[in-house]
Amino acid sequence: MLTFSYTVKNKEGKTVKGFVDAESKEKLIEYLQKEGYMIFSVAEAKRKPKSAIGGGVKSDDLVVFSRQFTTLIESGIPVVECLEILRSQVEGNVFKDALGLILKDVKEGSSLSSAFSKHPRIFPEIYISMVEAGEVSGNLPSILDRVSVYLEKSSALKKKIISSMYYPIIVVLMAISITAFLMLRVIPTFKGIFDSLNAKLPLPTQILINISTFMSKKENMIIIIIFLVVSIFLFLRYINTDKGKKNYHKVLLRLPVLGNLIKKIAIARFARTFSTLIKSGVPIIKCLEIVGKTSGNKIIEEAVMKSKKFIQEGQTISTPLEETGIFPPMVVRMISIGERSGRLEEMLSKVAQFYEEQTDAMVAGLSSLIEPLIILFLGVVVGGIVISLFLPIIQITQYLTKK
Repeated sequence: MLTFSYTVKNKEGKTVKGFVDAESKEKLIEYLQKEGYMIFSVAEAKRKPKSAIGGGVKSDDLVVFSRQFTTLIESGIPVVECLEILRSQVEGNVFKDALGLILKDVKEGSSLSSAFSKHPRIFPEIYISMVEAGEVSGNLPSILDRVSVYLEKSSALKKKIISSMYYPIIVVLMAISITAFLMLRVIPTFKGIFDSLNAKLPLPTQILINISTFMSKKENMIIIIIFLVVSIFLFLRYINTDKGKKNYHKVLLRLPVLGNLIKKIAIARFARTFSTLIKSGVPIIKCLEIVGKTSGNKIIEEAVMKSKKFIQEGQTISTPLEETGIFPPMVVRMISIGERSGRLEEMLSKVAQFYEEQTDAMVAGLSSLIEPLIILFLGVVVGGIVISLFLPIIQITQYLTKK
């Protein structure tokens, strides 16, 4: 199978882009034409897109799809008919088109998990592996229900973290806007007044005026913007390399307060994913491969991959996890107990629940802590500028009073 990128216009007249696996370019074109698509371009993709939720499909939409799929299958409706029903009520064009291709593959005898695997931008690897396990065990409705719960919990955690960041981001942007307005509009006016007085300015005021003068020149602002854009580009490029990502994640884990939160989030995700996969009947080696990729942290991913090698050599999972120094002793001990007692899924579920609760508490605590810190930040920045501007006026007033 080859991976192709395509750009087509669907029956509703909307342009749709995506990736799909097919035996050849000719067969894909033939299928698209048969389905009534107007083809703009079809080309072999240089690389397969990463497995991730978000290729035009929201995680909430995938949860709803899974829930509805579970209900329909439990009602005894055949998989093909389920897909037809679900496709007819999906609103997003990307998802609807993908379901059309999945429906075609299933009708031609492909397994559901194999058909899903051709759309990694919509169905993450954990989803595909769990569906495959459900097909093998004959327990697909139960597995789909579990994957729905997993996606819901992951989405809820992500939303809590993002929502807690809205307030500080908005306030910081407002602070930057106010500071820029003062530097580019207000301070130049005061500069004219100070120049007319022909007096020596206090050091803070002089520094402020020098910065304002520098920023007021268009060529200097262009240089600053170019520098920031290039720096961000180089930084993003660096952290997308294996070495850069590893160093970046190391730094994140060492940050005060935030480092601890990031670690708890990573451990909660690791335990929840691992527990869900084991409970669904996915083989342990495959579990570790998926857990490593979905942990969201390169350090944890390397530890999990090391555990995979230990398992293949007949050793335990807990030993390499302990050696990393990232996993707390409690987590390592519970995994070790789970391995010895044959209750690994249960222990991992308890670890996930504990760390999800810890994360919720930390996010709530940080939200309360951030507010006074932001007020302090605004006071220092804006207050510092205002005080620096009024220092010469205060000095002149004191001089005239003495006179």
